[in-house]
Amino acid sequence: VHLVESGGGLVQPGGSLTLSCAASGFTFSRSTMSWYRQAPGKERELVAQIAVNAGDTYYKDSVAGRFSISRDNTKNTVSLQMNRLKPEDPAVYYCNRDGYYTGTYYTRSYLWGQGTQVTVSS
Repeated sequence: VHLVESGGGLVQPGGSLTLSCAASGFTFSRSTMSWYRQAPGKERELVAQIAVNAGDTYYKDSVAGRFSISRDNTKNTVSLQMNRLKPEDPAVYYCNRDGYYTGTYYTRSYLWGQGTQVTVSS
């Protein structure tokens, strides 16, 4: 069971980055997927979440309108498009599986990737 993030890096304020997460070892299409971030000295926080069919999404208030989460159930990937990056956005970003459906029954079962660093600096 693996979640592998990629796409982090250094970007100037106002710039854009796209994070990707490749999933393996579980039924991705039945799983609710999320992106979290953790800045130094702060708790890990939920940034965005996407439902199994991509019909429902959630965004932290401070990123709504700037970030976009998407998924491809044929490729077992989830992405986070980050636009207009701000000085408060730098953190290690983590891909997360929140849980999965078996029929209509939902089991919360966290899985984490290793994280990818996002740095915003001029």
